[in-house]
Amino acid sequence: RIADSAAQLPEAVAAAKREASASFGDDHVLIEKFITRPRHIEVQIFGDHHGNVVSLFERECTLQRRHQKVLEEAPSSRLDESQREAICEAARAAGRAVGYTGAGTVEFVANDEGFYFIEMNTRLQVEHPVTEMITGLDLVEWQLRVAFGEALPLRQDQIVRRGHSFEVRIYAEDPQSGFLPATGTIGQWRQPETGPDLRIDSGFRVGDTITANYDPMIAKLIVSGDDRGQALDRMAAALDGFQVAGIKTNIAFLRALVGRPEVRSGAMDTGFIERELAALLAPQSPIAVADLAAATSAVLAREKLEAASEAVSPWNRGDGWTLGASRRRRFDFEDGAETHQVVLHYARSGLEFEWDGAVAPLRWTLCEDGRIDVFLGERKEAIGALWSERVVELVTPRGRRRLHWVDSLARKEAASGPGGSFRAPMPGIVQQILAEPGTRLERGAPVLVMEAMKMEHTLRAPADGRLVAVNCRVGDLVAEGENLAEFEADAS
Repeated sequence: RIADSAAQLPEAVAAAKREASASFGDDHVLIEKFITRPRHIEVQIFGDHHGNVVSLFERECTLQRRHQKVLEEAPSSRLDESQREAICEAARAAGRAVGYTGAGTVEFVANDEGFYFIEMNTRLQVEHPVTEMITGLDLVEWQLRVAFGEALPLRQDQIVRRGHSFEVRIYAEDPQSGFLPATGTIGQWRQPETGPDLRIDSGFRVGDTITANYDPMIAKLIVSGDDRGQALDRMAAALDGFQVAGIKTNIAFLRALVGRPEVRSGAMDTGFIERELAALLAPQSPIAVADLAAATSAVLAREKLEAASEAVSPWNRGDGWTLGASRRRRFDFEDGAETHQVVLHYARSGLEFEWDGAVAPLRWTLCEDGRIDVFLGERKEAIGALWSERVVELVTPRGRRRLHWVDSLARKEAASGPGGSFRAPMPGIVQQILAEPGTRLERGAPVLVMEAMKMEHTLRAPADGRLVAVNCRVGDLVAEGENLAEFEADAS
C-alpha cells in the first residue's frame, strides 16, 4: 500500500492490516521508503549444510500489477557484468550471514542509483523456471540433494548462463473488468507444442472447474532463446498458440504487453503496466473482412463437428455444394456494441461470401491441430477458434478477437438485474460495510469491501445518491452476481 500523503496513511495502514491478517494471521505493518520508478530484481541463491552458498544469477520481475509479478525474465537486460556481480554478491552475503540452506530468493528494488534490499523468500519461487532455462539446472533436484545432506552439485565458478528466458503467468481473470478473478468450467484448452525452448507448467485440463477458493493462476508459460529478442518473439508466438475457452483469461493482455516497444527495449519500471493500462486494454482495430470470414468458417466447422455423430447426409456438407438452386444464409456477429452482418451463398460452385456488396469464394478446412485454414478468394489464413457458448475467440494474424454469434431465431433475454443494485463482481467474502441504509453518498464513495483470492475489492457509489438497503453482513460468503445492496441515484 502506497501513501502519497499523511492523509492517505490511515486508510492504507488499515487496509494493509486487514489483508495481512486475512492472508497470514499477522497484521503487523512495516513502513519503508518508497522508491519511484524502480525495477524489481531478485537473485536465486542456494545454500547447503556444509557452509556453501552460491547464486544462480538474477531475474528481472519489473512488470507487475498490484505488486504481483506478471512477466519475469532472466537475466536482467539492465545490468552490466559489474552490477550483476555486485547484486549477486549481496544476495550471497545475506545467505552466508544467516547460514542459509536450501533454495531462496533475495529480492531487491533497483534504480539508476543502485539497489536496495526488500526481503528474502525462503523457498523456490513461481518464476524459478527462467533460471532453470538459462542455467540448464534442475532446482528441485538441488533442493532434494541439499535436504539429504549433500553438498551443492556445483561451485560458483562452475555455474554458467546461456541465452535469455521469459515467463508469463496465465490467470483466470477479466482484464476488461479490473482484472477480477474469473470462475467457470474449462470448455477447451489448446496450447502450443512444448520442447527445449518452450515449457508449460499447469495442472488444468478440459472439464476442470475454476473456483474462487484458490489463486487464479492456471498456467505458466516459459520460453528461451539465444538472446532477448528471440526469446520475446517466441513468447509472442506461444501466446498466439495458447487458447482457453469457457473462462476469461489474461492471454490477450499478455500478448499486447510483450508487443510493446518499451518491453522489447527493456525500458520499463514497476509502474509501467498501471500507467499504460488504458493502451494495453485499448479497443481492437476495426474488424477486418478476414475476421468475419474466419468467424463464419468457425460456425460451419462447429456445426460439422456437432453433426459428425449423425448419419452421413448431404445436408451436413461444409463446402457449400448444393445440387439445386442456390440458397443464402445470413450471419450476424456482435463485436462489442457493433453488429456485423454477412451473407453466405450456397451454390453448385461452392460457398460465396458476401459483405458490403462485395462477393468472394470461401473455402475452409479443419486441421488436425484444431485450427482452421480459411481461403477467402486467393488469400489463405490459419486461424484458431475456440467457443464459449455462442462466443468464439479467434486467433488470427491480426491478433485475438471475441465475437458473439447471434442466433436470430433465439429469444433475447431481458436485461438482468434492477438498476442501482450492487452486485458481487466475483465470489468472495464481505469484509466491511462502510455505509448504512439511508446514507447519502457522493459518486465514488466506498460502500462495502469484499475479499477474494487474497485481494480486497471496494464497491463504490456509481453516482450521487442514497443507499437504500444493504442485503449482506460482514463475513457472508457471496456468489458472483449476488445482490449486495440497493442504490438510488439522484434525478438528473
